[in-house]
Amino acid sequence: MTEQTAGQKKSRRQMLEEFVGKKPDDAFSRYGLALECMNSGDSAAADQHFRALLERNADYIPAYLMYGQLLARESRIEDARRVLSTGIETATKAGNQHARSEMEALLNDLS
Repeated sequence: MTEQTAGQKKSRRQMLEEFVGKKPDDAFSRYGLALECMNSGDSAAADQHFRALLERNADYIPAYLMYGQLLARESRIEDARRVLSTGIETATKAGNQHARSEMEALLNDLS
């Protein structure tokens, strides 16, 4: 990365990277960074941030669906199945039927 020149606006990703650097266990910031990486086409960084997020915050349900979508897009079907299955279990325990049904639908599409 290049150094910021005076007055240059930081990108959304740079701001999120700073937040995560200061608070690596903050699920919301890490999730936002993973999504930003995913949406900008940096799949390797997105994968890294989703894994770090779920290692630190295994109950952060939205991450399972988005990580499953990333893995499916990358043709990592077995990894996607594993992540989605864990997400379905987590959503079921939390009583989050909406997230569970979305993950089940994606999992069924992978079959």
